[in-house]
Amino acid sequence: MISVTLNLMVHYESPALDRSFAALSDATRRGVIAELARREASISDLAGRFGMTLTGMKKHVAVLEGAGLVATQKVGRVRTCRLGARGLDHEAQWLADMAALFEARFARLDTVLDELKQEEEHGRAND
Repeated sequence: MISVTLNLMVHYESPALDRSFAALSDATRRGVIAELARREASISDLAGRFGMTLTGMKKHVAVLEGAGLVATQKVGRVRTCRLGARGLDHEAQWLADMAALFEARFARLDTVLDELKQEEEHGRAND
């Protein structure tokens, strides 16, 4: 049983998904993504908007960049950030697959509950 679980875990291992979801697990980083969806911004601009230090924002941007969600370019002393080119298609597909799995399981549960309800009503009618 344990080996089956481990095999399933290895089967679903995806370092790219892990990095994306880890990066998106933080509210500040999600906010940075939302800001960059509107327009490019320097790390200094982002730090000011989020009321944090430049060092703190650099760390957040580095996590987002490591996940491929943000790209940066340094021109002179200014590092400009924009959304990464790869987007969130892989993450969205994974979420859609999981949503479909849950919906199918809930549909099966609804069927079982309906059958139990009918059996109960049939039992009362025979009493």
